[in-house]
Amino acid sequence: MAGNTRNFVTNLQEYAKKVHNDDDNNPLIELEEITDQSDFADENSNFFAFVPTYLDGGNGIDNGVKEMMTNTLGEYIDYNNNAKYCIGVIGSGNKNFNEQYCLTAKRYAKQFNAPFVTDFELRGTDRDVVRVYGELKKYDENEF
Repeated sequence: MAGNTRNFVTNLQEYAKKVHNDDDNNPLIELEEITDQSDFADENSNFFAFVPTYLDGGNGIDNGVKEMMTNTLGEYIDYNNNAKYCIGVIGSGNKNFNEQYCLTAKRYAKQFNAPFVTDFELRGTDRDVVRVYGELKKYDENEF
C-alpha cells in the first residue's frame, strides 16, 4: 500500500474509533495491509479492498494495462475463496489521469464480482473520510 492510501485508511480507522466511542453501533475498522511479503491465508469474514492505481505501461483504455504495486493484493483476493468475502472495492488515484482514475479498483471490482463502492483522490480529505465511512456502513453494518 502506498503512502496516500495508507494515510487515508489510517485516518478512516481513527474516525471509526471516534464515532464508535460516541455510539457503539458504529462499527470499528480493522486494517490488514497485503504486501509482497504477506503470507496468503483463507479469509473467513467480509472485507473491503482499498486499491490505489499505479500503472507502468499502457493507458488502461485501448493499449493495455501494466499494473504495479497492487498485483499482490489482486493475487490475495483471487486466492482460494477469498474473493467471495470481498464485499466492496474502494479506489484511489489522481484525477489528473482522467480515464485512468481508479482504473485498478474498477478492474478488481469487475474481476472479483464485488461492487465498486466509492473513491477518493490522493490522500483524501476529512470529508472523504466521513463519506467513505458512511458508504462502508451501508454494505455491512456488523463486520468490516
